Amino acid sequence: MSTNHDAIVVAAQPEAAEAGARVLMRGGNAVDAAMTAALVQGVVDPQMCGIAGFGCAHLYLPKIGVHECIDFHGNTPLAAKPEMWANLITGETRDGFGFILKGLVNDLGYQAITTPGSLKAYHAAVEDYGTWDWADICQPAITQAQKGFVVRPHVHFWWTQGAAFGRAEVSDRLKFSATGREIYFRADGTLKRVGDLITNPDLAKTLERIAKGGSAVFYEGEIAEEIDSDMRANGGLLRKEDLAKYTLVRGDPIWTNYRDYRIASNSPPGGGIQLLEMLNILENFDLAEIGHNEPEYIRILVEAMKQATIDKDAFVGDPAFVEVPIEHLLSKKYAAEIAHRIRQREKAEVERYQGGLEESRDTTHIVVRDRDGNIVTMTHSLGMPSGVITDGLGFMYNGCMGVFDPRPGRAGSVAPGKSRFSSLCPTIVFDGDRPVIALGAPGGTQIAMGVMQTILNMLDFKMSPVEAVSAPRISATSNVIDIANRIPNYAIEPLEAEGYQVQRSPLTFAFSAPHAIDFYPNKKLRGGGDPSHDGAALTVRQGSMQ
Repeated sequence: MSTNHDAIVVAAQPEAAEAGARVLMRGGNAVDAAMTAALVQGVVDPQMCGIAGFGCAHLYLPKIGVHECIDFHGNTPLAAKPEMWANLITGETRDGFGFILKGLVNDLGYQAITTPGSLKAYHAAVEDYGTWDWADICQPAITQAQKGFVVRPHVHFWWTQGAAFGRAEVSDRLKFSATGREIYFRADGTLKRVGDLITNPDLAKTLERIAKGGSAVFYEGEIAEEIDSDMRANGGLLRKEDLAKYTLVRGDPIWTNYRDYRIASNSPPGGGIQLLEMLNILENFDLAEIGHNEPEYIRILVEAMKQATIDKDAFVGDPAFVEVPIEHLLSKKYAAEIAHRIRQREKAEVERYQGGLEESRDTTHIVVRDRDGNIVTMTHSLGMPSGVITDGLGFMYNGCMGVFDPRPGRAGSVAPGKSRFSSLCPTIVFDGDRPVIALGAPGGTQIAMGVMQTILNMLDFKMSPVEAVSAPRISATSNVIDIANRIPNYAIEPLEAEGYQVQRSPLTFAFSAPHAIDFYPNKKLRGGGDPSHDGAALTVRQGSMQ
């Protein structure tokens, strides 16, 4: 790593990391690099994210005095009704991040789609804070779609092993549309394999139109008309009116202190409130003294995770529809009360509706810091991808209706124009007024759990970003403790003796996929991407390639 390198990009796909690095090398800033990389991610990881997805971008731009979160969650179409699926529910995912309905109507196909926000957010960030022309931001993704991408191990893993129990099989999502059947399958009808080339000329053409017309062509123009026509013809809820009325939610991050640090993350309906609540609870324990992944350490984390999950289920939703008690949930007094119960070895109980099903984890992340100290950390997703690709457009739509609660009258219930809760929590850690860490993760409802453990690894256990994102993790978003398979049995046997149910994952790296950078004063830029996601961390000298 050269001492002359003054900028860094970490992404879950090598193609996206390189695209962002090239922008930095050509003098673009962190916003230019992040949005360029994000568009490329939608090409090379097309079930994890895309222009018809959702997410949150956390931006810190010190020279112009900007620190904001751009929330672009998927909104329920205006045609959605609170009671429309109330008689179809058959179960809830074990981690409480989705519901299974008869016919999978909320999961696969046209009714699963929420109004997407991703493209509008990318474009707005570049227009407001970027230094490059929008057309130049789009060009690497256009070129990538034209020349294609080679199927990487994580892409293939998700296609063949990543289906969630109770939900539609991934292969059913991939073959739902004519475009999917054409580009994702071999001539013999089998899924393409690692090393096979996937080209998407329709997506390249759509991106060319977007490069010329900006996000307006998608939300108000000819692409909106094509989307509307397809939805009407196939029983979808989404309409051009939904696209035209879609607005980004922009505002300040929410904050807490953790030991000697200040932590900034995103507001509800994002997962920042879960993350900060857990950190407040854990601040009451000397975790470094207890020891990393020791039985007592695991027990304490588990109870903090369960309590944050209970509070999320009860209180956290779209603030435009429900009153979220942020001040209470983030109060140090409340955290101390929970910590006291944990010390008394009380067990929190997470309620589930006919639990036992696992939730899908279809999301990705990008984090960038440039030489001027500008930081972008962005998590974006398709949720559970719907499988729908409008003929001629090339991109897959999100399937975010699957997370809304079909039971009326709850924080997460269906309502027209409502945003769903999401665990995504792009986060920046400050030492006083100086940012020192930026991170985030994909991973469904386990995102906040993975980001929290990465922060503990870096702050309490002084790990590097690579060590922090690679260390084995746990998750407890139900009454079951999920553990990665590298955690030894002797670490969990005492918990089982106390009556905890433990589920060992077969995966070496599990429970979200954190990506992080750190940049302490007088130290080199360092980055780490979760090893399971094919990612890359690239440091470059900004402006070195003209």
